[in-house]
Amino acid sequence: MHERMMAAKEEQRALDEQMGVLNSLAGPLYPELPFAQCKNGTAVPFRGDTSISFRCNNVNLHHFLSHTDLGSATGRGSSSWGWVSEDGREFAIIAQADGAAFAQITTAGQLRYLGRLPQTTGVAPSQWREIRTFKNYIVVGSEEPGHGIQIFDLKKLLDIDYKKGPVIFNPDKDLTSFWNGLPLGRVHNVMTNPESNFAYVVGAQPRNSTCRAGLVFLDLTDPANVKNPGCAHQEGYVHDAQCLIYRGPHTKYLGREICYGYNEDSLTIYDVADKKFPEVISITSYEGATYTHQGWVLDPNNQEWLIMDDELDEREGRGPSANGRPTTFIWDIRNLEKPKQTGYYQGPRTTIDHNQYIFDGKYAYQSNYGDGLSILDISSIPSDPTGRGVREVGHFDVYPENDGDATGGSIAFVGTWSSYAGFPSGFILINTIERGAWVVKVQNPLP
Repeated sequence: MHERMMAAKEEQRALDEQMGVLNSLAGPLYPELPFAQCKNGTAVPFRGDTSISFRCNNVNLHHFLSHTDLGSATGRGSSSWGWVSEDGREFAIIAQADGAAFAQITTAGQLRYLGRLPQTTGVAPSQWREIRTFKNYIVVGSEEPGHGIQIFDLKKLLDIDYKKGPVIFNPDKDLTSFWNGLPLGRVHNVMTNPESNFAYVVGAQPRNSTCRAGLVFLDLTDPANVKNPGCAHQEGYVHDAQCLIYRGPHTKYLGREICYGYNEDSLTIYDVADKKFPEVISITSYEGATYTHQGWVLDPNNQEWLIMDDELDEREGRGPSANGRPTTFIWDIRNLEKPKQTGYYQGPRTTIDHNQYIFDGKYAYQSNYGDGLSILDISSIPSDPTGRGVREVGHFDVYPENDGDATGGSIAFVGTWSSYAGFPSGFILINTIERGAWVVKVQNPLP
């Protein structure tokens, strides 16, 4: 299924090129966009010119830079994350097919492009690039064979004077370390848990290797000397995961490191406290399971509830998503050995759901491909886990090409790949496949 999905996304990229909506050096197609207030459901960056406008609800546009303006030669983006330095500066980390771009977000919400870390030397660009922070470092992985894992110290950004032009770091000389202890040097995703000093690599191909594309453990106690004490191969391929020190109500597992794995057709929960002998606690599927993609725990300090998405159920017309609307599945994880899917929430517009993250326990920030950013109030879930109380409280569409569709969107792998809403300022970074990076902010305080 994963290979089928990757092929479908490549087909979409080819179609985007035919449509002329992929950013490239020949343009750039997309100009820098200034602040635009969300008024009457629309944000118009250039007053009087409605040819460039974006659907919105309670979310203002602060800035946009294309991937070309952010140093990419391919003009294609994917993952994103953020970092806050000790002196309070906020930095956007923008994954692109040919590396990672770095930008500081100013107090006005503007992106100052600082430089970039190219992909591993000798490796071709890849649409699939994932990045997470680990303390003051980033961990970078890619689906491209031979790429391995790049570990880069973000403190190198602190002394860059953007007025002198961007700094292009050397992927051979400027890394803190490079790890490539994988058969093909190829991974789908990376995660980190700074509390345990571990990073987790998942989806490492081939699936018939020792670790079977499961959780691969990287000890980052010394980021310059990465160690690999083992892997969790028992349940095979893991597409995404979240690993936390357990502080939930299941007292048997208190203090242990638990990984919530999204494993193509199930929520799989692991006890990885012993990295040499990790154990699978439970494997649970759900109605309409087509491609279990990604999820997040509502509160890492009280691990009782979890939300999750399926990336192919809308496209395949399975389960609740047969109507083409993005479905957020709600899980009761108070008993790690017997998790229960208790309900779901469906978005108001047709689209495919992708990545979602929670930073405060109350709101989920979802990147829903061609529908853009959706902010959900999930505070009702502990008292009503059916999902009936979940509601959208903010929205910003980054892909106007499908606005004319009668359903309000489209079931296609276009638009936003991911977003990051963990900045103390309230600014939200959105990274898109075709265009570039956006900075938006909620207009009126969320309820």
